[in-house]
Amino acid sequence: MKRWAKRIATSIGALVVLATLFGAVIEAVMRARAARRYPAAGQLVDIGGRRIQLDCRGSGSPTVVLESGLDNLGALSWALVHDSIATTSRTCAYSRAGIMWSDAAAGVFDSKHVSEDLHAALAKAGERASFVVVGHSLGGPYALLFTGLYPTEVAGLVFVDASHPDQLERLRKATGHSMEAPTGMLSAVAALSWTGIVRLVPDGGPSKLPPAAIAAAGAYTSTSLGPTLRELKALPGTFNAAGQYRQLGDRPLVVLTAMAPMPADVLKSVGMTREQGDRMQAAWKGLHDDEATWSTHSRHELVPDATHYIQVDRPDVVIKAVREVVGAVRTGSVTDTSAARAVSIR
Repeated sequence: MKRWAKRIATSIGALVVLATLFGAVIEAVMRARAARRYPAAGQLVDIGGRRIQLDCRGSGSPTVVLESGLDNLGALSWALVHDSIATTSRTCAYSRAGIMWSDAAAGVFDSKHVSEDLHAALAKAGERASFVVVGHSLGGPYALLFTGLYPTEVAGLVFVDASHPDQLERLRKATGHSMEAPTGMLSAVAALSWTGIVRLVPDGGPSKLPPAAIAAAGAYTSTSLGPTLRELKALPGTFNAAGQYRQLGDRPLVVLTAMAPMPADVLKSVGMTREQGDRMQAAWKGLHDDEATWSTHSRHELVPDATHYIQVDRPDVVIKAVREVVGAVRTGSVTDTSAARAVSIR
């Protein structure tokens, strides 16, 4: 019996090895196919041994810079607003290191390197200040860091349901739940991405994005997952670094807040009741009320029919906000120069 058990175990082990090797071959083929089917939008800018994907369109100053949130979409996150904004001002979307077409960075992740990469790519591509930086979700803190590191180059900002440096603790107090996402399973999957296991996961991205964008993001998920996970694990440090630069002076600022109720299935998936979800949403609005105080020239909009991806659910709202800030920079004025106020729009 022991001999048969040993033979079975050896056979199973051999099958696992063969399956892994087969998966690795398929993954290599799929990565090559992704590069052919979905070439980089815009250009790949060499910033010194690494390339950053940068897609700039249109003309007119100031240049709008679109900073995506914590996902694997990169520049594609802005697919529904990029061209429209570019009709009135030069507009650049990009993918951070390791995301989509951009080369991964070596060494320990440092949130300041995100701003340094972006600044280097813009300069190398010939894009010049002044900039209006638009940050979605985690892109908000990255926009703060960019402003703090290059204060003379940022003339205005738009926060699209942006993260707040204090959100982990504030949301924990509001809901009684830890806001730090578990990373164990993701780490295991990312470590095995070379085996093709990631391709068993459905394509990501909001369903309202163009199908081509969702397909492209899915094709690059296996290479984007690891760098995205690095950013996720670094959230406390990123929030701490960004929190040092909250004072935006009189730069025009529009803060957009998604206020659509959390769906029941989402609440269930995170183990929260409807009451906890409502408290979380109220705390989220409070955090954005605070963001609107960071500039003396600000406006805060509540968007009741949008989820976290406002640029997907209500692209018109984002386009309008960006054009407002661009116009204020051009004229040296803002739509509302009174104290920050919140308004609902439909």
